[in-house]
Amino acid sequence: MMYLNNKSILVTGGTGSFGKKFIRKVLDSSAARRIVIYSRDELKQYEMRQEFADEKRLRFFIGDVRDKDRLSRALDGVDVVIHAAALKQVPAAEYNPFEAVKTNIHGAQNVIDACIDRGVERVVALSTDKASSPNNLYGATKLVSDKLFVAGNAYAGAKRTRFAVVRYGNVVGSRGSVVPFFKQMAASGTLPITDERMTRFWITLDQGVQFVLDSLERMHGGEIFVPKIPSMYVTDLARVIAPETKVEIVGIRPGEKLHEEMISPHDSRRTLDMGNHYVIQPEMEWWQDSNLQGQAVADGFSYSSETNTEWLSDEELREMIEHA
Repeated sequence: MMYLNNKSILVTGGTGSFGKKFIRKVLDSSAARRIVIYSRDELKQYEMRQEFADEKRLRFFIGDVRDKDRLSRALDGVDVVIHAAALKQVPAAEYNPFEAVKTNIHGAQNVIDACIDRGVERVVALSTDKASSPNNLYGATKLVSDKLFVAGNAYAGAKRTRFAVVRYGNVVGSRGSVVPFFKQMAASGTLPITDERMTRFWITLDQGVQFVLDSLERMHGGEIFVPKIPSMYVTDLARVIAPETKVEIVGIRPGEKLHEEMISPHDSRRTLDMGNHYVIQPEMEWWQDSNLQGQAVADGFSYSSETNTEWLSDEELREMIEHA
C-alpha cells in the first residue's frame, strides 16, 4: 500500500461491489491523496456519498467509459487507474451484444488512450475467468479487452503509462452473483441448478481487492495476473445455503460453461507459477522482463475449475458465505 501514498486514483465502475470494497480498503490503509469514483449511475453515487459521508478524499464523476472526452477530463492529475467498469451479466450480453461491445471493448480502448494521453502511471484492468477460451459474448469481449490492455504498453511508447490485467473467478456475494440468488430462491422451496456437474472458481471480495492491490504494486506492464483460488461444485453451494430445499435441474443457459478456466493450454507456454499466483506473460517482442523468478508451467497446462487441486469443503463454503 506504500505505493499509493500521495497518489490520485480513479476507479471506473467505482460504485460496484468491487469498487466500494477497494475504495474502503485504500482509504483505511493508505495515504492516497484523492480517489475519483467514475460511474454512470447517479443514484448509486448518491448512496455511496451517504456511506462515505465523512471522507474528504473522494470525488464523484458522472461519466461512462464509452465517453472518451469525459473520461479524459476525469483523469486530469490521476496517477493510478483501476478499470472495473463492465457489462458482465452473461445472459444480458448474449441478448444485447452491441451494448456489451461498446462498454467492454470500446470502453477499454477509451481508457487506454485517455490514460496514455493524460500521463497516468499504472493501470490495472479487471478481467474474468470467462475471458479464457470464451464461449459467450461477455467472455469474448473481456478477452479482447485483456489483449487491448496488454498491447497498450506498446501503444504507450516512450510515455510512462503501464498496463496490467487481473483475472479471477466468481466473487462471493457480489451483485448479481449466485449466492444472493440462491438465498432469495430458498424461500420458494426449490433451487434451480443449471447442471449438477457444474464447477466454478471462488474468491471473496476481500481477497479480490487484495490481489488487485498486490498486482498493482508488483506489475511491470503487460502481465495478466491470476490468483490460485479454490473450486466448488454449484450443487455443494446450494446444499450449504439451503440444505432442506429441493434442487431442480433446469439446463445450462445460453453462453454458460460447465466449467470455468483461467489459463488455457495455449497460454501455458507463457505462464509462470509464482507460488500463490500465476503470471501470463505477454506474447510480444517488447516483453523482456527478466525480474520474474517463477517456475514455468508444463506445456499444455490448463488452470480449470474442474481439474483444480484445491476444493472448498462445506465448512469453508459456509464461512465464505457468512462473511460475504
